[in-house]
Amino acid sequence: MVLESGWDSLLMTPPPAPELESDRLVLRRFLPEDRLPFAELNADPTVMQYFPAALDAAEALAFQQRIDLHFERHGFGFWAVSPRGSTALVGLVGLNVPQFEAHFTPCVEIGWRFSPSYWGRGLATEAAQTCLRHAFGPLGLGEIVAFTTVTNARSERLMVRLGMQRDGEFLHPGLVGHRYARHVLYRIRRHA
Repeated sequence: MVLESGWDSLLMTPPPAPELESDRLVLRRFLPEDRLPFAELNADPTVMQYFPAALDAAEALAFQQRIDLHFERHGFGFWAVSPRGSTALVGLVGLNVPQFEAHFTPCVEIGWRFSPSYWGRGLATEAAQTCLRHAFGPLGLGEIVAFTTVTNARSERLMVRLGMQRDGEFLHPGLVGHRYARHVLYRIRRHA
């Protein structure tokens, strides 16, 4: 099982999630003032192009609340991403325990979502690398997966840049019958 941290198996309270930093970014917990920019991010049709639908404001708030609950339960989740020296929300990146069953679950996945005005600058790569260091370092996780619809070449290229290895395709059980149901699966393991 990928979730090999002691506090999870002992049902103890996970340690508080730290703020993570990279050269250009701060990965932090979501704040109340992030609600509007987070709603705008999740309503953007370009950002949500490879998802079944964009989120309205209520759905974005519910997503933000699920992120908070995930941190409470696991000690990690999706961090809000801001440029160093600013609290402006430019995206999210983080670790998540998927709630569906597939041949590779249970697992921890890495995911990201950035405002298009910040695309093409290497920020998603930098943020995801920061998450992976945290996952394999302080969290002690053994493996991280990533997946996206087979048509999302931009995310798949990011997975490759992170050093992840493609491990086939699967039909996402939450998208049965949807045009985006067919997904690629990538994996990366902690180096011994």
